[in-house]
Amino acid sequence: MQTVQPTATTSPRRVISLLVDNQSGVLARVASLFNRRGFNIDTLTVSETNDPKISRITVTLRGDEQALRQLILQTERLEVTRQIFELDPANSLLRELLLLKVACDSKNRAELREIASIYKAKIIDLSPDSMVLELTGKPEKIDAFLTMFSEYEILELCRTGVTALERGGKHQHMQKPRQEVRAAQFPLPGSPSARP
Repeated sequence: MQTVQPTATTSPRRVISLLVDNQSGVLARVASLFNRRGFNIDTLTVSETNDPKISRITVTLRGDEQALRQLILQTERLEVTRQIFELDPANSLLRELLLLKVACDSKNRAELREIASIYKAKIIDLSPDSMVLELTGKPEKIDAFLTMFSEYEILELCRTGVTALERGGKHQHMQKPRQEVRAAQFPLPGSPSARP
């Protein structure tokens, strides 16, 4: 029996959260580093946090464990990085926003409203020949919603990408100095905790 090695398409989706200095060029530096390490970014969101000097970048990507560890180590070494850690999807809240414009007329308008109602999507614009729907939810919910529209004429769509926070109180990594976080997550080669 042949073993299939994980690839970018077969690997599970990973969600990386970064806290970075809020200054010009930071996003370009982070994205460039991901690109140099051979990672294709599936989604990326960025915004200010409750501290205007800090921005949160949420990245979803696919890749094997070793490559991901190297990526996190290198990103942590950037002077603009304050914290970087992987979020556990089972213990995190992941949300994405979809805007979907679909062609409609008097014949299928009721069907489209019914699908929207089942998924709790909002109709935010309606014209004689189109309807614009808004849906917020987990990426899997967005995917399922779009599958329902595969037989209809989609005129345009826009997805924001995943934004995420861990459940409960302040994330444990945000309560430590970043060098401590790095040592705890990925011991440096040669350190006592890195030895088998």
